[in-house]
Amino acid sequence: MIKGTFFCIDAHTCGNPVRLVTSGHPNLVGETMSEKRLDFLERFDWIRQGLMFEPRGHDMMSGAFLYPPCSDNADASILFIETSGCLPMCGHGTIGTITAGLESGLITPRTPGSLIIDVPAGQVTIEYQEKDGKVASVKIFNVAAYLVHQNVTLNIPGLGELTVDVSYGGNFYVIVEPQANFPGIDQWSAAEILQWSPIVREIANENLDCVHPEDASVKGISHVLWTGKTQTQGSDAANAVFYGDKAIDRSPCGTGTSARMAQLFAKGELALGDTFVHESYIGSQFTGKIEGVVQIDAKGKNITAILPSIQGWAKVFAKNSITIDDDDPYAYGFSVK
Repeated sequence: MIKGTFFCIDAHTCGNPVRLVTSGHPNLVGETMSEKRLDFLERFDWIRQGLMFEPRGHDMMSGAFLYPPCSDNADASILFIETSGCLPMCGHGTIGTITAGLESGLITPRTPGSLIIDVPAGQVTIEYQEKDGKVASVKIFNVAAYLVHQNVTLNIPGLGELTVDVSYGGNFYVIVEPQANFPGIDQWSAAEILQWSPIVREIANENLDCVHPEDASVKGISHVLWTGKTQTQGSDAANAVFYGDKAIDRSPCGTGTSARMAQLFAKGELALGDTFVHESYIGSQFTGKIEGVVQIDAKGKNITAILPSIQGWAKVFAKNSITIDDDDPYAYGFSVK
C-alpha cells in the first residue's frame, strides 16, 4: 500500500543538502510553527524518517516543508526536517528552502527582495538577491542568540577534560575551542569528530540545563561546534558542526554561526555592527553580522542577546518524486550504526 508520494526539489547550501518537499504536506494542528512542529513529530514523523534516512536520504540529509504563514505579517512558514528530528531553526535549510521556493515559484513575496518567514523558533526576516533568474544570495535576520553557559569543564572518558561554552542561535550548541585535549579541527579527522561529538553532547546534556526562556519546547543541546584554524582566504573563524547521529555540516551552519557570534560578543571579542566570516569544514563561507542587541526576559532575569544575520547561497540541482510504500521493508528508513 502506498502511504505517500512526495515531490521534492533537491539543493545544497554551501555544500550541505536541502530537500524541499513540495507535495504531500500533512495538515498540522497549531497556531504557531512551534505548535505545528510538535504535532508533526507526534503524528507524522514517519514522513521525516522515510524522506531523510537511507535509502532515500543519508546521514547529512536535511529538508523542509513550506506552509502558509502563521502570522498576519508573514509570507510563508517553514517546517524543518532532518535525521535528528525537526529543528526549531535551521540556517542552511532556510537559505536552501528560500532559494528553491523562489526559483520554482512556490514563494511569492509581498515585497520583492524581502520575505518574512515563520519558523518554530519564532520569526525571521529574509533579504535576497537575484541574478539571471536565479537567487544569488540569501540573508537571514535570525532569532535572538545568546551565551547560555561559559567556561564549563566536562570530563570526557577516554579524552580527558574539555572546557566548553554553550550558546543558542536557534538551536543549542556546545562550542569547543582548541585546548590541551583538542588540538583543533585542522588537526582532527572527520572520523575523530564523529567519534567524540556524540559523547561530548551526551555528557553536556547530562550536566547542563538548556531551555529557551520563551519556549520550553526548545530545549537540550543538539549540536557540537568544534573550532580551529581556517583554510579559506577571508575567513575569520572555522568550524565543524556535528548534528544528528553521524553528520558533520558541510555548510558553515547558520544557527551555529549565530551561536558563535553570540558567544564571541559575550566575551567581548565581537561588537555591535561587526561582521564575521565563518568557514565550514569543507571551506565554504557564510557572512554573519551582529545587527542589534536586545534583552530577553528569563523569569525576571534579563539575558543580553544579539540579533544576528547570516548570508549565504544555495544551488538547486535535482527534482524528484519519492514514494513511501508499506510494502517496502525499509519504508521508514534506516541508519547504519
